[in-house]
Amino acid sequence: MHNLSCYNPSSFTLVGIPGLEKFHMWIGIPFCGIYVVGILGNSTLLYLIAVEHSLHEPMFFFLCMLATTDVILSTATVPKLLSNLWLSSQEITLSGCLTQVFFLHFSFVMDSAILLAMAFDLYVAICFPLRYTTILTPQVVIRLMVSIIARSFSVILLDVFLIKRLPFCRTRVIPHAYCEHIDVIFIAVSYTFIFRAVFQLSSRSARQKALSTCGSLVCVILMFYTPAAFSIVAHRFGHNVPRNVLILFANLYVAVPPALNPIVYEVKTKQIQEKFILLFSLKKSQ
Repeated sequence: MHNLSCYNPSSFTLVGIPGLEKFHMWIGIPFCGIYVVGILGNSTLLYLIAVEHSLHEPMFFFLCMLATTDVILSTATVPKLLSNLWLSSQEITLSGCLTQVFFLHFSFVMDSAILLAMAFDLYVAICFPLRYTTILTPQVVIRLMVSIIARSFSVILLDVFLIKRLPFCRTRVIPHAYCEHIDVIFIAVSYTFIFRAVFQLSSRSARQKALSTCGSLVCVILMFYTPAAFSIVAHRFGHNVPRNVLILFANLYVAVPPALNPIVYEVKTKQIQEKFILLFSLKKSQ
């Protein structure tokens, strides 16, 4: 077994989507479009929140972190995928591979932690509206943001160093595959309490407003975790599913949610929708 492995190989070969090589050029087109939509959407969201003082609230600060993480997630995977599909650039160095692994896993951990923080923010806003500003002070929000980044960085960086110390198989051909770390149980419990609190509100208008706010977050969570759950189950139990289908779906999973998240928030969140319309109205008039 030792003869079939080695330490610190110089490079690996990413095979792309095996069995669909003659369609690689066409497959890259929708991935490129999705990536561009994600970058533009998240950049617009970050710009709106940065320039509009009315959006300088804890929920929108967390949303900025989510948008930034989505950009990191898609950028860590899609450009390399496109170079593979369009330019047949299949080789990746060990350092490049570990860098991609780090940012991919870092984004997953960040996303789950940010969604959990947003759930806590929403719970406080619904259950303790009069104490909201005293509970989620700017200092508390900053600490939460710093702790999310520090936790994600330290956990994944340690994993990358441990991976580098492991022996690698002699074959350096890699079909697309990755693992992930999620706090889905804590998020599910949080939203159980949130919806319970929402339906206990006496005012119908207050319930509708709270459900509207919850709706955008729930949509984002479903977009993020439903494909992940399907991918995990398919890889574990879908032995009859063709490998190229699994790899294609896995690539869609890291490209589509980052593109759809800003669209969901711009449609579902009235404050962002109004600022978004105003921004483009001003540009059109100019």
